[in-house]
Amino acid sequence: MSVKKKPLVVVTRKLPDSIETRMRELFDARINLDDTPMSAEQIAEAARTADILVPTVTDHISADIVNQPDCKLRLIANFGNGVDNIDVEAAHARGITVTNTPKVLTEDTADMTMALILAVPRRMIEGASVLTEGKPWAGWSPTWMLGHRIGGKRLGIIGMGRIGQAVARRARAFGLQIHYHNRRPVAPKIAEELGATYWESLDQMLARMDIISVNCPHTPATYHLLSARRLKLIRKDAYIVNTARGEVTDEDTLIKLIEGGEIGGAALDVYEHEPAVNPKLVRLAKAGKVILMPHMGSATIEGRVEMGEKVIINIRTFLDAHKPPDRVLPSML
Repeated sequence: MSVKKKPLVVVTRKLPDSIETRMRELFDARINLDDTPMSAEQIAEAARTADILVPTVTDHISADIVNQPDCKLRLIANFGNGVDNIDVEAAHARGITVTNTPKVLTEDTADMTMALILAVPRRMIEGASVLTEGKPWAGWSPTWMLGHRIGGKRLGIIGMGRIGQAVARRARAFGLQIHYHNRRPVAPKIAEELGATYWESLDQMLARMDIISVNCPHTPATYHLLSARRLKLIRKDAYIVNTARGEVTDEDTLIKLIEGGEIGGAALDVYEHEPAVNPKLVRLAKAGKVILMPHMGSATIEGRVEMGEKVIINIRTFLDAHKPPDRVLPSML
């Protein structure tokens, strides 16, 4: 009896060991053992040879890649929630199914967002550096390294999806007043639970908030949603937290406004030209004006394993000739 050939699955980055082991058991899996990011040509070559590609949010799957005459891909199973790294429309037109891994990283990202909301006004990173960098410290003082309390402040959440709501629940427990801008209001039950005030006008909300949290995905519609004009609406003592996507903010203008004292500060886990980080941001961080994190919002062992399990489920469902549970269509973006 002949043995059915396993599909060739190319994984672009190193995944948790348990996930890679299971992929080897189920598929003819080519694993990236040293975790070196694949070049555009290497990804294009994978598309010409593999049945299934498992990219991550840092791999750009362009129309040129999926439209190669000899592209063999049948499924792109993204290891990540966002799909702004994939030309979903081009893939769909070519008959290639695209999936992602939603509803896995909500709590982890919300935890990081809340940590940054707390860290900026309490000057946590700035204070910690006094001890870790050998700076002089004479001990406790009633007027040294004073920050601001967050209880009673207004938090404006941009994007009230799963992560935005999870941030709101945490923030409310710390005594923050919850405001939000979204394409449409959340269900009345959720708004009541969160005590959330809806702003149809983002401009009006920005001008009134003490803290602004960016929690919307990056799409063509949200590119530079926080434009130069909108950033100038923000109060001088307010600050921005972004754990979503760097492209949502006009980073150059944000830097200029913080340098000029027109915005109080920022805490960023994502960057417009990631992995490159603007040197001016680094200088601002060293001056205690901003907090910079290396895209760690979803970086938990539990989260990464759950993401991998979703990828496997999507692949197996697809191979069984069923619609994968996390299929992404152009109309959904």
